[in-house]
Amino acid sequence: MTETLSPGHSSLALGVPPAQPGTIYALAIAGGIVFGPREGRTILFGRNRPEVHVCIGEDDRRVSRQHGQLTHQANQWWVSNTGRLPIRLPNSRLLFTDEEPIPLVAGYTPLFVRGSSGREHLLELYVTGSDAQAPTSRHLDPTHPPKNWRLDPNERLALVVLGQRYLLHEARPQPLSWTQVARELDQLQPDAGWTAKKVEHLVVKVRTRLSKDGVAGLTREEIAEPVGNSLNHNLIQELLTSTTLVPPDLRLLNHPDD
Repeated sequence: MTETLSPGHSSLALGVPPAQPGTIYALAIAGGIVFGPREGRTILFGRNRPEVHVCIGEDDRRVSRQHGQLTHQANQWWVSNTGRLPIRLPNSRLLFTDEEPIPLVAGYTPLFVRGSSGREHLLELYVTGSDAQAPTSRHLDPTHPPKNWRLDPNERLALVVLGQRYLLHEARPQPLSWTQVARELDQLQPDAGWTAKKVEHLVVKVRTRLSKDGVAGLTREEIAEPVGNSLNHNLIQELLTSTTLVPPDLRLLNHPDD
């Protein structure tokens, strides 16, 4: 099975028609292609439209003319990097030139190639699973809200102070130190007895609670040394992406007499 997808084709995340298990859909802004599974079959993608199956970054010379390939081997599709820049996969996994190919799981996988001037070029992939069940459009379904994490008032205040640089949209933010957080909390609540140790204990308790509920990257056992700010950085990122903390929470940092 071989089929061409026009440039106007909607995102693969919105759904694909039923197809033979192992069929792969590859779509970029300039169009795409559909291939059925066959041992040794290869799909090329990159900037040089005449010599690739799927063209990405056609006007961006940071993208290689042939930047990568998808190969069907051992009943599975694999992605390889043949370009100069790494390809970013989900969970920030980077695939570099000449690294071992990475297998694609059934379902949707986005690939990103970073180009010039901060551009990112997207290649959407969808591999039909053994049940050949494709996602369906849900235009009218209610939106599922993100999972908010429960924080008591002291936890929320301390975490807003800890992560205020993120909430202020600073470039490459980092969490404040325990001492900095304690000092600012002491100004906001002079009678609460805030210390660096008290702040650390409170934040570690929140990290432990979220880790037990399935959030990754919040314990020392998961992070290679040196740990540095990684644990608190990961915590703040989770609180932001879950909308547990949002920029309007910065109003908590206003002093009573402001």
